[in-house]
Amino acid sequence: MKILYLDIFSGIAGDMFIAALLDLGVDAARLERELKKLKLDGWHLHISRGQKSAIAGIKFDVHLAHGHEPAHTHEEHEHFHEHGHHHEHPHAHHHDHAHGEHAQDEQRNFAGIKKLISRSKLSAWVKQKSIAVFSRIADAEGKIHGLPPAQVHFHEVGAVDSIVDIVGAAIALELLGKPRVFASPVVEGTGWIRCAHGRFPVPAPATLAILGARGIGVTQCAEPHELVTPTGAALLAEFVAGFGVMENLVAGKIGFGLGTRDHSTRPNVLRAVLGTLSDIQNSKSIAGIASQPSTFNLQPSTSSDWETDRVAVLETNLDDCPGEILGAFVETALAAGALDVFHTPIQMKKNRPGVLLTVLCAEADADKFAELILHATTAFGVRKTIAERRKLRREFAKVKTRFGSITVKLGKLGAKVVQAAPEFESVKKLAAQKQVPVKQIYEAVGAEVTRLKLKKN
Repeated sequence: MKILYLDIFSGIAGDMFIAALLDLGVDAARLERELKKLKLDGWHLHISRGQKSAIAGIKFDVHLAHGHEPAHTHEEHEHFHEHGHHHEHPHAHHHDHAHGEHAQDEQRNFAGIKKLISRSKLSAWVKQKSIAVFSRIADAEGKIHGLPPAQVHFHEVGAVDSIVDIVGAAIALELLGKPRVFASPVVEGTGWIRCAHGRFPVPAPATLAILGARGIGVTQCAEPHELVTPTGAALLAEFVAGFGVMENLVAGKIGFGLGTRDHSTRPNVLRAVLGTLSDIQNSKSIAGIASQPSTFNLQPSTSSDWETDRVAVLETNLDDCPGEILGAFVETALAAGALDVFHTPIQMKKNRPGVLLTVLCAEADADKFAELILHATTAFGVRKTIAERRKLRREFAKVKTRFGSITVKLGKLGAKVVQAAPEFESVKKLAAQKQVPVKQIYEAVGAEVTRLKLKKN
């Protein structure tokens, strides 16, 4: 199992994250080619090797096309861009004006950012993860300002460089092979920052809210500066499976992402380790880290080599919706891209029989499907919950039977196949071609599926 371990002893920002992955071997030219699929004008990348406290690494910057200044001087950078502040940033007014020239209004709100990413030719995984990172920031900012996430205006967060940072982070992870990500406990500095909310102590309001929403603990240190930016926090919340110290981690490659400021108590770098777990048995390891630092309850096992994502769970209770309407809604929602749609019999108030209608969809599509429920059923309201999923890694194989080949879906934990099932559409198509009952095809493929499962294990 490939592991990416983020050693965030000096915090994390979007540019430092990308820089560390570039130092691990992500191809800069491929990263830039993928970013150009956004069809976003007014920027170019500047990637260079440098040193921080005698540690060699990569410095990553987004430059605006009209000039030669970096669009951010990260770690001050992101806070300025995300909150319209940072008294230490020498080009604050200049760059705020520049963003007005190069980022259209639709890119400065959540809906516009989602549209920009969704209509691109980026991979489905990069789109989903990028939008999910922005969604975490929108949720946090919405709570701070007393607004629904959909109404959050992103101001500088929607600026060109921040879009490049967040989408670039997802692209870099995909280019690295989508490793399982873990991190050290989150360390933040102290002191004060100036932002759109006024003068606030570190951690910044959005940073604290983003980490808190995911249940991630924060520990402050003596460094008198902000170490974790809101974008850095959102990347941790979206991608990191667990937080804790290194245990049984075999380092294959080590990369360093350089920050800009010179810290007084630690080198301003993000250390990223790409490696694997050792073969030591019956000991605790990164694979068993829970969602909080220093919590080790699981034994090392390939069983944690699952895929993770977040989905929206939309629910509404209905006691006056005809079956025909429910049936039509299920078809419509699935055709519109819902991950699953189902309704469950329930007993409602006044002893009325009813149904619990549930829609599972991508987090970014929650509002779309909530609106569909309100339009296409008799619902007066919809409940939304964000759920984290743990999924088997899926592969497909062809199985030969006496009737012909059938596609079989395999569910794997690590290298072990724990589920194997024929794809119904493949069975249905072959049954029609051979003019035999579907049941007969299933029976024919059953023994072959068992043999395939044993062979794969």
